[in-house]
Amino acid sequence: MKIVIINYGAGNIQSIKFAIKRLGYEAILSNDVTEIQHADKVIFPGVGEASSAMHKLRDSGLDTLIPTLTQPVLGICLGMQLMCHSSEEGNTKGLGIFNVDVVKFDNTVKVPQIGWNQITNLKSTLFKDIEEKEHIYLVHSYYAPLCDETIAECSYGVDYSAALQKDNFYGTQFHPEKSSDVGQRILENFLKM
Repeated sequence: MKIVIINYGAGNIQSIKFAIKRLGYEAILSNDVTEIQHADKVIFPGVGEASSAMHKLRDSGLDTLIPTLTQPVLGICLGMQLMCHSSEEGNTKGLGIFNVDVVKFDNTVKVPQIGWNQITNLKSTLFKDIEEKEHIYLVHSYYAPLCDETIAECSYGVDYSAALQKDNFYGTQFHPEKSSDVGQRILENFLKM
């Protein structure tokens, strides 16, 4: 199986690569359009600020490629947010895969949310053998509100989308590669799709 982690200069990609290796698979890091198109599975990570990450995608032509992919694609953290319609962070236009706008947590909660939280209302094969209220690890100041494409929820001052799915596109606001055994199972479920 050919697994490509999109390497566009805005992701903590080594930890994802190691998590996949622990599952017995090898992943390659690439921003090559042809290599990404021919992958069996594509992982789209992201750490940092939305508008600068989007600039990096545009500079490499990946902003037009990613929405056309037909194999399973998993966006992680900022990767998921960039797959949305837009983000308040840097007033950024996203890839428009998920029909939801990313917004900032209000000042009633400590921002960013850092640490463990529970996922609920699990609605996808991505969460096969995952129990309700399992703990996952998050670091974020912005979130996708609940919408038709929500497949898991978290609560932090407000209920929001912990994961999204539309067709072959999946996104997790949390970091499966940092979410212990639960995260490993979620990554494995994605790789077995």
